[in-house]
Amino acid sequence: MHHAKTDIRSLSLEKLKVLFANKNELAFRGKQVFEWLWKKSATSFDEMTNLPLSTREWLGQDFIINHIKVEDKQISSDKTIKSSFRLHDGFLVEGVLIPSDERMTACVSSQVGCSLTCKFCATGKMERERNLNADEIYDQVVHIRNWAMKHYNSPLSNIVYMGMGEPLLNYNNVLESIEKITSPQGLGMSNERITVSTAGIAKMIKKLADDEVRFRLAISLHAANDEKRNAIMPINETNNLDALIESLQYFHAKTKNRITFEYIAFKGFNDGIEDAKELMNLCKLANAKVNIIEYNPTGDDFFEKADTHKVNAFANYLVKNKVHATVRRSRGKDIDAACGQLANKKHSEALM
Repeated sequence: MHHAKTDIRSLSLEKLKVLFANKNELAFRGKQVFEWLWKKSATSFDEMTNLPLSTREWLGQDFIINHIKVEDKQISSDKTIKSSFRLHDGFLVEGVLIPSDERMTACVSSQVGCSLTCKFCATGKMERERNLNADEIYDQVVHIRNWAMKHYNSPLSNIVYMGMGEPLLNYNNVLESIEKITSPQGLGMSNERITVSTAGIAKMIKKLADDEVRFRLAISLHAANDEKRNAIMPINETNNLDALIESLQYFHAKTKNRITFEYIAFKGFNDGIEDAKELMNLCKLANAKVNIIEYNPTGDDFFEKADTHKVNAFANYLVKNKVHATVRRSRGKDIDAACGQLANKKHSEALM
């Protein structure tokens, strides 16, 4: 019986060097392989042309590179590109390229499905199957970066961990993927251009602070008091706003990093001036700015999109009270590019 091959990307640079030394090969070959995997994003040993053929052959016999594959890809009329990616064990996740005038943003997934059941999110209706490995997150960035060049002749400028899954419940793999994406031995992107978005797990936000991370943090807030937040985000029942704000103050003190509150405006639920006032107070406590997001209904909807004039009045109230607030119009509507919609649609078609 043959054993499953080890994914070579699970080996650190040190382990690769040891591997080559044990094979009586030159240790710097380990460094070459590491560079092929993480800097040049090789998906096969054949691509590693500066290695002797015999070396490539034993690598291929002993190891595998479990890279993700593009399952399907849609391009929206507003230039948003969305794809579902097939993982080596058959699961699907999704990634999106969001072009705007001044930036090219990759939106990547961190889990297959999600264990949090936020009322407004399509991914929340799926079971959490597993965490993504660091290399599977890295691969999404590589694919999306390639589309930015190929379709728009523009380098990728930003990465947001806002696709499927709760990144802080896949803590180690998410941090390792960021290390590979930002390291000079990897893709060499800047930490300042990476944003990790969380539903707000206080304990893990404090861990980020203790680990002195350099990327940006975004909180899916969507309601500025516990009663409303409990109603749409069950995670709030065990991580209430007091605990969340305290963890954000700790994070800000340790890292000096910018915090953003993501706030989807739902009609008649959280779009009033009273809500804006509560949000303003939270922003001041947490030293945060706000992204107000237009809701993109997901099918069997609990909510409707708030009226534009109410959203504008809400934003104006915040700005007048010295809170940095922007309104983000929804994108990729014609291709289901709102959080978690594509894979969920495929998922439900598969179940029919």
